[in-house]
Amino acid sequence: MFRMISGFTIRRPLVVVLAWVAVIGAGFGIGTGVFERLISDVGTVPGSESMRVEERLDDLAPQPETITAVVAGPVDDAALVEQVAAAVDDVRALPGIAEVSEPLPSPETGEAFLVEVGLTPGDTEEDAAEDAADRLGEIDAGTVTVAGGPLSEVEFGEQAQEDVARAELLSMPVVLVLLLLVFGGFLAAGLPLLIAGVGVGGTFGILYAFSMVSDVSVYAVQITTMLAVGLAVDYALLMVSRFREERRAGGEVAEAVARTVETAGRTVVFSGLTVAVALTGLVVFPDPFLRSMGLAGAAVVLVDMAAALTLLPALLGRFGHRISPAKERTGDGVFARVARLVQRRPVLTLVVTGAALVTLAAPVVTMHISQGDPRMLPTSTETRQLWDDLGTHFPEQARWLGDIQVIADAPADDPAVTELGNSIAAMPGTESVEVEALTDGLAGLDVVPSGSVEGQAAQDAVQAIRELNAPFDVQVTGDTAMLVDYTAMLGERLPWAIAVVALGTLVLLFAFTGSIVLPLKAILTNLLSIGAALGVVVWVFQQGNLAGVVGADGLGYLHLTVPILVGAIAFGLSVDYEVFLLSRIRERWLAGAGASRSVSEGLQRTGGIVTAAALVIAVVFAGFVAGGFAPIKAIGLGLVLAIALDAVVVRMLLVPATMTLLGSRNWWLPQPLRRLHSRMALSEAAPTPSPAVIERVPATAPEPVA
Repeated sequence: MFRMISGFTIRRPLVVVLAWVAVIGAGFGIGTGVFERLISDVGTVPGSESMRVEERLDDLAPQPETITAVVAGPVDDAALVEQVAAAVDDVRALPGIAEVSEPLPSPETGEAFLVEVGLTPGDTEEDAAEDAADRLGEIDAGTVTVAGGPLSEVEFGEQAQEDVARAELLSMPVVLVLLLLVFGGFLAAGLPLLIAGVGVGGTFGILYAFSMVSDVSVYAVQITTMLAVGLAVDYALLMVSRFREERRAGGEVAEAVARTVETAGRTVVFSGLTVAVALTGLVVFPDPFLRSMGLAGAAVVLVDMAAALTLLPALLGRFGHRISPAKERTGDGVFARVARLVQRRPVLTLVVTGAALVTLAAPVVTMHISQGDPRMLPTSTETRQLWDDLGTHFPEQARWLGDIQVIADAPADDPAVTELGNSIAAMPGTESVEVEALTDGLAGLDVVPSGSVEGQAAQDAVQAIRELNAPFDVQVTGDTAMLVDYTAMLGERLPWAIAVVALGTLVLLFAFTGSIVLPLKAILTNLLSIGAALGVVVWVFQQGNLAGVVGADGLGYLHLTVPILVGAIAFGLSVDYEVFLLSRIRERWLAGAGASRSVSEGLQRTGGIVTAAALVIAVVFAGFVAGGFAPIKAIGLGLVLAIALDAVVVRMLLVPATMTLLGSRNWWLPQPLRRLHSRMALSEAAPTPSPAVIERVPATAPEPVA
């Protein structure tokens, strides 16, 4: 299979290049239209009670969007009062405006007015909101801040696009410098960046295609774009490094390309499939955002994999003679020395590193998820400024999300409805209840929760309302109810997602390694590094420790997208590096190096590649941390930490320690499974590298000492 792929790319490089040029052209041409189709909604559960009631209310009486203005200035300033009154009158006369509240002086400071503008439901809401904001902004006797509704939705989308541009601007020059240092030449360093460009173009095209049949979130562009860049560089780095090694052995360019595809190409295939499986696990969740992220992310990974297997060999076959072979190395390498040091004390290494990772993961048990509020945005945005102004001048209005909404299938004047309202008002976690008639036979109860709309008290109130006995049907919606339903969905579907990812990973690693022990070990060690990374994210973004270092605030929660996405992407990348390492350990094992020597030689031969790949992709995701949006910062920090811990702690310490303790049992496989493996494995002939390719490693490895 791999020989056939390499043969075609070498014989028909122009065909391969032109095909990928068409992909890039379509991605950067048509695909960039996805930016006009993005949505900022996340955290919905289609079919849940809260969503069904929300849709029912929209059908009965669509709720108008509202924008809010805070005009800061002394409320007894005659000029300010006059300008505010004139602006309010003008806004009322604008098309698309349903109602405008009377200016409310701040009872807290006496230094601001509050104006709320209701928009007429329909397609003109955004235009009406902008016209109203422009007119209110003309007040020059005070400082005006306007946000909410469609204005904030636009601001969230614009912030997402700015973060993508900033991340790429900051990370790409650093990536280029790192690649130059690794390869020592512009051509060899440029090939991974070219594959990254193909990955980004393919990403835009895939997301645009998904936007035609499903919603695409603003976060999807950021995450899948960075994932495309990182994996493209990883795969190209692996392929080009192997090509340079094969060239050092003295073979012709065509044969070196063929051997590269047979060995490193096989690794890329299994690596790409495992990352795709990890992301496909998101399809288990009914949330359209997570589902689309899983499908789009998996498709992006496959695009990178296909480009590394076809476009890169075609370019290597055409220009490979201009890439210098890898330098001859003599003596022990640093990674071999580290491996032998670990092999002398494997139990001690395992206990110390395991305890450290568990300690870092401890804050995960306190994790609290939320739909978020404007504090997630940078202070330069209008939405964040409005939130801060409300907190200062109108603290009772500083609620980003709506109240608990209850509908009862009974007339509003029914005594049982009154009794229901009294029961709800007497519950812990509620402050007031207001009853209104939605239709002749349908009553609505607006419940104001005590404390935060997303706090535990409000969530407990939703659960208690749903458990009330009434002579008619009672259903609950609102932002608190949606969070309750989303949390319940995660608890129900997460075990299935874990099972899908674990089973897919086990099957792929079994096919790759011919072992049932190594796949289990890989999953367990990867979970340790991911848990540690999430623990640090909770410690920083939820608890606020060192949050200022990354330009964030302690929010008291994590956005509900963060733990799932960090877990899925980090798991895929962790297995990615596991495959890199096991590929070389397996080569040395098949070549007869023995259990201990195969580990130290494999680590020596992949240590530099894994370290460079991890450093490059960590730089790519570090661009997220420089963004302005807190969830993206948290995802970026989580992925950077997961990658660093995996490359340094897991690959260099935990893997050598565990494989040394297991010895030849690493490759244990029952006879029936041997026959199954021989049928399902994508394998090539066992490699017999020349002495020029093999690193000089001592013939004997030290025995492990407990």
